[in-house]
Amino acid sequence: MNIEKYNNSGIEKFEMVNSYPVEYKNMIETINSNMPMILQNSENFYKTSSQFKNTILDVTDITSISSLKHILAVIDQTKLALEQAQFDMKKNLIELNRKTNQLETEENIYDRELLELEIQQILIGKENGNRVVRGAIRRLNYFVTQYNSILDSLGKDSITEEEFEQAEIRHHIMTAMKQALISARPRNGLIDEGNQIYLFDLGINGTAAQMEVIGYLQMEENMIKLGQEPTHEMTLNWLNLCADKFEKAPEEFAIKRGFKLLDEASLVRELTNEKSN
Repeated sequence: MNIEKYNNSGIEKFEMVNSYPVEYKNMIETINSNMPMILQNSENFYKTSSQFKNTILDVTDITSISSLKHILAVIDQTKLALEQAQFDMKKNLIELNRKTNQLETEENIYDRELLELEIQQILIGKENGNRVVRGAIRRLNYFVTQYNSILDSLGKDSITEEEFEQAEIRHHIMTAMKQALISARPRNGLIDEGNQIYLFDLGINGTAAQMEVIGYLQMEENMIKLGQEPTHEMTLNWLNLCADKFEKAPEEFAIKRGFKLLDEASLVRELTNEKSN
């Protein structure tokens, strides 16, 4: 049976049925006349987030290597979803073929009508699923591009697990100090309790961190008095200096508790595969 006649039925327009009050006729006509262009434009949005949101607001890890870890997790998650979608689409195709064959031999008029509706429903789901899959492919390709971009910025073809573990120290110190600074701005320069706990767990004395925050805020205030404007880059430079100052604190605290911060025997050779040429 040729099922092409079902391909667009109900996908790009709503049908006027007796259950709709007559005043809805104009609304449905307006929807139907605009639906083809709306579906075409909607192709831009069949993904979970914009590229801007992915880069600026979703992957907020403060160091490049930590961002790589985040990106690899997103790639893996999206890849798994695409693989599952492929299986679902194959199963739907089998179901579509099965119902199409049933329709060829079905003699009961009501059963035929039900089969036609079920075929139509599968085709609508297939098209909607294809739109989502296309969006997911674009999302996956975007994060693969960002993965390569970060490796290029680091001048590396891959990141070892040891490098990732070592980078975690600066990542958490800078993240803790970033959050401490942000929490202190509306609190007259005082770090909030949650970030004091975070700093303690990193082996950083809360008062020492408080002094760094107060000193930085005072520097900003002095700049403003001179008619100068603090910058985001200035904050990043300060965070790196904080990471330099407190870099040994987590390991020292771990040792005091009887831990070995890095167990090389438990590492794999690489966190990622080498970048293909």
